[in-house]
Amino acid sequence: MKLLIAIVSNDDSSAVINSLMKSKYSVTKLSTTGGFLRAGNTTLLVGVEDEKVDDCVSIIGSESCRRTEMVPATASFDIGRYTSFPVEVQVGGATIFVLNIEQFIKL
Repeated sequence: MKLLIAIVSNDDSSAVINSLMKSKYSVTKLSTTGGFLRAGNTTLLVGVEDEKVDDCVSIIGSESCRRTEMVPATASFDIGRYTSFPVEVQVGGATIFVLNIEQFIKL
């Protein structure tokens, strides 16, 4: 058995969860916050059989696309003034951890 911990964007989470559930995977959803943009993320916990890991990863990858967005950035000048200008950053995609587990008990 494996435990997949998938961190996806809030924008992609509904599509990822729906696709996983259509494929008969049980999913636990946790609301989390990322460190870089301090944007909301969703962390998904999925328990799967060893032979289904690649399928599960494929589903997550197909529904969580990486994209470019413009976000405001702030620069400070020595004279105590701040200015805001847009910066292009990559968002979306998924970070997936695959862990070995000894038991998976569903009561």
